[in-house]
Amino acid sequence: MKIVFLERDSLGTDVTIGRFKELGELAVYPKSTIEETKERAADADIIVVNKIPMNSETLAKAKNLKLICVSATGTNNIDFEYMKARGIEVRNVAGYSTEAVVQHTFAMFFYVYEHLNYYDSYVKYGRYEKSGMFSHFGYCYSELSGKTWGIIGLGSIGSRVAEVASAFGCKVIYYSTSGKNNNERFVRVDLEELLSSADVISIHCPLNEATKGLIGAKQFEIMKKTAFLLNLGRGGIVDEHALFDALVNEKIAGAALDVLEKEPISEDNPLYRIKDSNRLLITPHMGWGPREARQRCVDGVLSNIMLFLNTLK
Repeated sequence: MKIVFLERDSLGTDVTIGRFKELGELAVYPKSTIEETKERAADADIIVVNKIPMNSETLAKAKNLKLICVSATGTNNIDFEYMKARGIEVRNVAGYSTEAVVQHTFAMFFYVYEHLNYYDSYVKYGRYEKSGMFSHFGYCYSELSGKTWGIIGLGSIGSRVAEVASAFGCKVIYYSTSGKNNNERFVRVDLEELLSSADVISIHCPLNEATKGLIGAKQFEIMKKTAFLLNLGRGGIVDEHALFDALVNEKIAGAALDVLEKEPISEDNPLYRIKDSNRLLITPHMGWGPREARQRCVDGVLSNIMLFLNTLK
């Protein structure tokens, strides 16, 4: 079996992939373009990929391909109809980043909610030492306790966010994008009720036909002017032009994004023009960034390949 890593660098160089050599011939590429993928996949039996589209264009020459392992949970880069037609198996890795993304959710939230960028700069650029006062309240913020935290997508990550938000004293409500999630601990509502009543809205659902463009201009009109929006799902769930308008015209209080519709960010993204970190925080899709989480992802890919190979015996 020939195993081809098409995007090794997407996992970080501080995690180990040495054990894959035990399973067969190993070809490792730091990253691959679409054109490079066509050639590099040509003699592969197994592909390990993260974001590169897997479809008839990229895999036309991959005559030996039997398995695609996605080194992530999301599989929106996979053309499943094409895979079914060719009999190619697809495996992803679920659950490896739950605690990491929950941690990042609250790190991002408190950064914008408590205006930490402003207060850090207030001290570091000398204004505090010249103030003559032991405290400073340049930006007001409220206690999180008692607020309503709305969650869009109550899967494994959303459920853990709900638990942590509850520990902070929040009332938690949620909207199930699939219509299948029912959790007796928290209140399930429709999307409009969630948007209109939540003080914090965090997105933790996958990108699919039901969620693409789920939050747009109409939805921002429904939200509280004091609300904060967090997106740790996928970028295409939020209309970035509508979010720009909502922030610039103060329709909501602030936003924090770890995902964008196009990654890395492009210069023509309207959000790129907002430099006020008290209103908008964008991190480069690194909610799964802790080394422990990334190593669990690699180990999950290894396990998926081993399980697949066992079915061939």
